[in-house]
Amino acid sequence: MKKALLCTSLEDKKVDCFLCAHKCRIQEGKFGFCGVRQNIKGVLYSRNYGKIVAADIDPVEKKPLYHFLPGSTAFSIACAGCNFRCGFCQNWQISQLDFIDREPGEDSTPDKIVKLAKESGCRSIAYTYTEPTIYFEFALETCRLAKEQSLRNIFVTNGYMTSQAISMLKPYLDAANVDLKFFKDSSYKRVCSAHLAPVLESIRLLKDAGVWIEITTLVIPGENDTPDELSGIADFIASVGKDIPWHISRFYPAYKFDHYDSTPENTLKLAYDLGKDAGLHHVYAGNVYGWGQDTFCASCKKTLIKREGFGITQLHVAEGRCVFCQAQLAGIFDIDS
Repeated sequence: MKKALLCTSLEDKKVDCFLCAHKCRIQEGKFGFCGVRQNIKGVLYSRNYGKIVAADIDPVEKKPLYHFLPGSTAFSIACAGCNFRCGFCQNWQISQLDFIDREPGEDSTPDKIVKLAKESGCRSIAYTYTEPTIYFEFALETCRLAKEQSLRNIFVTNGYMTSQAISMLKPYLDAANVDLKFFKDSSYKRVCSAHLAPVLESIRLLKDAGVWIEITTLVIPGENDTPDELSGIADFIASVGKDIPWHISRFYPAYKFDHYDSTPENTLKLAYDLGKDAGLHHVYAGNVYGWGQDTFCASCKKTLIKREGFGITQLHVAEGRCVFCQAQLAGIFDIDS
């Protein structure tokens, strides 16, 4: 166990946690909503510190990040748990766990993770698969060590973190892919047991902090696929930054949403067009083939990065610029930038 950050001890051995937007007040002996932060005798502990439930070497495009060190690999890790309860979670076997009855995962240390990342030739460490906010202490320490070893740090997150958490991460976090799942608070509450406003605020704060951000929306039939909702998401992203890439991803039945249909390709094409209509320079389609993966210059419109699956087949970017017209391409394309 590890003493938790971003919390305050109260009278009667209660603890206020302000790591994520749930801002739980936790009674002695109880866990927060995340199921991994426990109040023990008036002190809050992270029960999943260093307990790795997944580790792999992924293309950075799989996060997905298309404008961050393209063609590189990210050493990807996860600890168990989540502060959302999404019924469509693709990784529910490791995210929808708690530490009340057991402690899943294999013990590791920040030193070991950084060492493995370096030995594997990865240029970054991705905190992913589950929600990295809820293993904040381990992620933060690993981020610090990674920076010292010239590795970049990536959060793949639901964005449900507080401004205090973002402030602590700011010196070490280089990129984030934020899931913007809905544009209705009622949907966030019903499906995820959360709220919309904190996610929108985190996106703004991460952008202001200088973190490179890309946004993903899993388009689910009957849940968030209306033109109004998709336009709302696109317009919001454009209001934060038209250079922010928007990944619209095809849904496949999973977990409690196994009775839903897959997303029709025409719906993704509609979302793609709505993103472009909103003024977004870079819109991508995920979980489909044959279109929607390539990067185009926002100035001359030529193809700069051509992709097949998670691989790059053509790259026409030099020092972050289009090789055809020399326009700057938004993103991070060099380890020193």
